[in-house]
Amino acid sequence: MVALRLPSVSALFSPSAAVSRRYPEILWRRHHHVRRFSGVSAQSTAEKEASPETEPVRVAARKDRDEERRVTPRSQDFNAWYNDVIADAELADYGPVRGTMVIRPYGYAIWEAIQDYLNVKIKETGHSNMYFPQFIPYSFIEKEASHVAGFSPELAVVTIGGGKELEEKLVVRPTSETIVNHMFTQWIHSYRDLPLMINQWANVTRWEMRTKPFVRTLEFLWQEGHTAHANPEEAEKEALQMIDVYTKFAYDQAAIPVITGRKSEVETFAGADRTYTIEAMIDRKALQAGTSHNLGQNFSRAFGTQFTDENGQRQHVWQTSWAISTRFVGGIIMTHGDDAGLMLPPNIAPIQVIIIPILGKADEQAGVLNAASSVAEVLKSASIKVQLDDSDQRTPGWKFNFWEMKGVPLRIEIGPRDVSSGSVVISRRDVPGKQGKVFAISMEPSILVAYVKDKLDEIQSSLLERAKSFRDSNIVDVSSYGELKEAISLGKWARGPWSASDAEELKVKEETGATLRCFPFEQPPGMKTCLMTGNPAEEVAIFSKSY
Repeated sequence: MVALRLPSVSALFSPSAAVSRRYPEILWRRHHHVRRFSGVSAQSTAEKEASPETEPVRVAARKDRDEERRVTPRSQDFNAWYNDVIADAELADYGPVRGTMVIRPYGYAIWEAIQDYLNVKIKETGHSNMYFPQFIPYSFIEKEASHVAGFSPELAVVTIGGGKELEEKLVVRPTSETIVNHMFTQWIHSYRDLPLMINQWANVTRWEMRTKPFVRTLEFLWQEGHTAHANPEEAEKEALQMIDVYTKFAYDQAAIPVITGRKSEVETFAGADRTYTIEAMIDRKALQAGTSHNLGQNFSRAFGTQFTDENGQRQHVWQTSWAISTRFVGGIIMTHGDDAGLMLPPNIAPIQVIIIPILGKADEQAGVLNAASSVAEVLKSASIKVQLDDSDQRTPGWKFNFWEMKGVPLRIEIGPRDVSSGSVVISRRDVPGKQGKVFAISMEPSILVAYVKDKLDEIQSSLLERAKSFRDSNIVDVSSYGELKEAISLGKWARGPWSASDAEELKVKEETGATLRCFPFEQPPGMKTCLMTGNPAEEVAIFSKSY
């Protein structure tokens, strides 16, 4: 038996302290009479389409849809829409402990796609995977002063184990810098032991008081890298290298046009010299989607992590740490989703193509299923992630809506007439209605594979460009504090010259609710004038409200 001594949880999953213990059910179901997974949207593009094969199933599909629940329109209530999509797309559900979530198979498959890409990049850059315990002695947390101050309100602390009071309290891992340094101290002795570069895939516990599925939960999954170096230049190069890996992942895989930059001192990770970040625009708020920290010698001095250099002198190592978490899944949902549900970039979609057979008459069904299976095998052999939905318990129209909710980039329909003509019908998830539907695409393998790959590339690019356009149209350049306040009040990001003090940065947060998200790496040339003080400023900063 293990008992946790935890901060008060009365405010978890608020909006209201008066919410009962059934709050998670109320949150996801309050807009609906019955919570049944449907995958059916308020405005399904599949319902608006017509083809010779699919038109006969429209009436049945509408009946299916009317019997099922609908997704709250995104423009009407963004938070309700987000929770509806998570529920209907079967991404996650609430755990029995408030603030926790159960990641369902489809949601975990998206996380696995993130893992697959990053794991390759992490190893390509010279890091090895390993694992550290999730229980950390409380004394470790106390060794680095700013670290304990930064994390203390979020700690889950174990005080009883095996039915007895523990001699020393244990912290359930909020991050691993302290235990990593404890072990590094035992493994690093000489400059020959450096650099030491490791990564772990693990779970983390932070007792958040305001939670949101995937974006902010008591427990989440992440990768965290930790490195030790013989000099500060190597550590800085490492920190920048890994934020670049995250930036490329965001653009090339998730189709999210993040802004990469350096955090202010106020927003720097507790115990770091510098923090680099990728900031995503989500519904005009900022989401910190990944960070890389140059820890300097702060932790190595606290833990005595030293090495003997080439001159025989004892030195403290220079360190970095960096992480991306399941928060990125939430970013993908919110960046690309629409009123019909998820819209997944092909590069991270668990299923890139769904094949739906339109069976027709009894004597036509075998031919349709054989053709659908053949198409699936052709695409699979071309390394396209394809699935054939040949179940007979739902109508084709229901299946259209189901996979649309799941965000599958391409849908292939095959009916008796398609079999006769040796062709298929292909619909794009990102282009609703008839505009996204193309008839008579040949089943001939080379033609079909080339067409599908081309369309997947188009969808990937289209989603990125759409997100860029949204981001750029919601960033306002400002030159005074008054302009900054006006931009924030309009729900925009404010970008302007900044060289003011920490106190003035906190004043902005107090008066507008916005924080300094970063000093972007991409900076306009020349000296500027600080929007707050009128003093010279070398850099522009971005302010916005955030998740």
